[in-house]
Amino acid sequence: MSKFISAVAVSTTLLAGNAAAQPAKSTIVFVHGAFADSSSWNGVITHLQKDGYKTVAVANPLRSVSIDARLVSDVVDSIEGPVVLVGHSYGGQVISNAARGRDNVKSLVYVAAFAPEKGEAAADLAGKFPGSTLVEALSAPVKLSDGGVDLYIEQDKFHTQFAHDVPSETAALMAVVQRPISEAALTEESGEPAWKALPSFFVYGDGDKNIPAKALMFMAERAGSKRTIVVEGASHVVMISTPKVVADLIAEAAE
Repeated sequence: MSKFISAVAVSTTLLAGNAAAQPAKSTIVFVHGAFADSSSWNGVITHLQKDGYKTVAVANPLRSVSIDARLVSDVVDSIEGPVVLVGHSYGGQVISNAARGRDNVKSLVYVAAFAPEKGEAAADLAGKFPGSTLVEALSAPVKLSDGGVDLYIEQDKFHTQFAHDVPSETAALMAVVQRPISEAALTEESGEPAWKALPSFFVYGDGDKNIPAKALMFMAERAGSKRTIVVEGASHVVMISTPKVVADLIAEAAE
């Protein structure tokens, strides 16, 4: 009996050691972009949670690159273990700055997103190649008491401009709850980008009307993307129209 108990004790110890040796799964931190909100990640989050990933969707203020990046950095600092940062659109510029100097960030995923070089602004990159029709779809700027302005997409143009590959009923709701971005955020120059030190992954649709596909390809190649997926015909909200494709790429970045 004593030999049996000893054997069980040894086996239990070995199992515990093996469990401890297993690397912790990354926490996936999502950062939405302009004219969207955290719910835009819902479909992607559902897939990743089924695979056992912890997920956090940050409410991006969309006020300025420095303010927004500092908030995301604070969230990253609060998380134990490895982190994968995922940014959509302007959120790509935010994660490029927020990840700098954060040792627990292991990779970056750009979803139809800006990946600026130091000194570049989102507005500059959006106009670097022809094809964006965003300016024509914007409503009159909302003047703020601090002297700045907020930008929205006209609700009746939202489906065609931003999300042509999602059902019209869904796009109509998205248009109403869209989060505005300050003009200052789109024109603020970026700092030294984290993609120079971290592996990056890109996914976007070739039907994007906010950021031309050529601009997205240019940024992916410049960042040395480990894997780039181009979804045929997809809009700027590729994470809503093809959530499984985006989730699979994030899981690859987390491995």
